[in-house]
Amino acid sequence: MAQVLLEEKRIAPDHVPVLLTQTLAALSPRAGGRYLDGTVGLGGHSAALLAAAPDIEVCGLDRDEDALAVARERLAAYGRRVHLFHSRYSGFAAALKELGWAKIDGALLDVGVSSLQLDENERGFSFLSDGPLDMRMDRNSGEKSAWHWVNRENFVRLKECIATLGEDPQAGRIARFIVEARQKAPINSTAELACLVEKAYPPAWRRKARRHPATRTFQALRMAINDELGELEHFLKDILAWLPVGGRLVIITFHSLEDRLVKHAVRRWAEGCRCVGQGPVCVCGHQPEVRNLYKKPLQADAVELAANPRASSAKLRAVEKTADYAPPGNTSAQGHHNSGSRT
Repeated sequence: MAQVLLEEKRIAPDHVPVLLTQTLAALSPRAGGRYLDGTVGLGGHSAALLAAAPDIEVCGLDRDEDALAVARERLAAYGRRVHLFHSRYSGFAAALKELGWAKIDGALLDVGVSSLQLDENERGFSFLSDGPLDMRMDRNSGEKSAWHWVNRENFVRLKECIATLGEDPQAGRIARFIVEARQKAPINSTAELACLVEKAYPPAWRRKARRHPATRTFQALRMAINDELGELEHFLKDILAWLPVGGRLVIITFHSLEDRLVKHAVRRWAEGCRCVGQGPVCVCGHQPEVRNLYKKPLQADAVELAANPRASSAKLRAVEKTADYAPPGNTSAQGHHNSGSRT
């Protein structure tokens, strides 16, 4: 599979990862450092990281086996400096333990759907081409596909999904159109679903829409199927304990809900005293755990946007760890239940 993708589609050689220059500047990789790429994808960020300084090692995770195959091919030249695991990024602790790493010098997440997933019709992620209703990042996971969500979930759950994760004001109309249509015949393809959502939009809304009406519905279904917000919450809860003082964390998001989770986590980590109603004297002794590297998230410049329009919604936030703090009940050293497997 990897060879087909590399030779016929040339995905990996031509693929330029989003916000690459900014990512390297934020991580500030050092010689001999150990780094986690929690969403290795096609290997673009990892390749640049490995080339940035001598003897760097990277632990790369991805739940998409097709992407891992491409990354393995792309990163083969770095030999034993690369360690790839088939795993959700919330399972990073188990992977690091298997490697015998007690700490990492930096961690990177590029959250969201990959170019490989968007560009492969049979994956069912895009409304721009026809394919089966799938959208699972790991097709062997046993998770329910988009077909199940569209054809089996009830009206209330569909509406809630599209309204919450898609932030679409027409969620109720869209869910109703889906439920009514599937009573006549199953909805089997991305083209059918996209057409249905477009019809659900009032004509006036369609005329003024800057994006295809199905954009938010497809985004919402993908995020629900792959539990993308849950993954990010688990990662944010555990990652700081694995960074030494001076270690850096970089997270790139493409969705306002994801960016909000990261922003709130950074704010919480960077705050000092957490006493509530205890008077003017601090009794908790809590010190800021991180230094926020940028007051505002970094975004793609005009040059990058011209070469890669998909970078338009990307936001990069980064922190440097400044102090160790172990909150009561912290379980990061125990890892996460979904440990994944070495590849």
